[in-house]
Amino acid sequence: MFTADHWIDALGLEAHVEGGYFRRTFQSDHRPSIRTSDGDRYTMTSIHYLLTHWSPIGHWHLNRSDILHFHHHGEPVTYHLLHPDGRHSTTVLGRDLREGQHLTVAVPGGVWKASHLAEGDHALLSETVSPGFDYADMTLGRPDQLIARFPAHAEIIERYCRPNPTHPEV
Repeated sequence: MFTADHWIDALGLEAHVEGGYFRRTFQSDHRPSIRTSDGDRYTMTSIHYLLTHWSPIGHWHLNRSDILHFHHHGEPVTYHLLHPDGRHSTTVLGRDLREGQHLTVAVPGGVWKASHLAEGDHALLSETVSPGFDYADMTLGRPDQLIARFPAHAEIIERYCRPNPTHPEV
């Protein structure tokens, strides 16, 4: 049986600062880097990402790069997105297309994102990031600053913010 513990052990996953578990699986070091305003980046990176029943939330965070999310195994995951224009949208990443779930979710850079596993033991996902992921390009959400920016969505912000984010800037 494939459980959260199985995937953590089999894939060598480690705790992630935004919640859940991860391990980088690819970085395009065979190609020239992309120059960004914050330094050179790989053209693309990817990770395995796991949400579990004991760590079911990917807390609010903002990435500068575009990210594709893919569902591999387990239960569906709901993604909450706060767009620069103030709009909130949700998408469910899962395998049941008849229920309106999606196998792939694209989140453009500059869109705030939180995710959660509503039920079940786990969800195993992959993420592909371009330009490649760098922690300098990610900001963890602070409830006070996100609510000031998106006051109409205070309840959902508070529900999925990490209580004490380690990266204070928003």
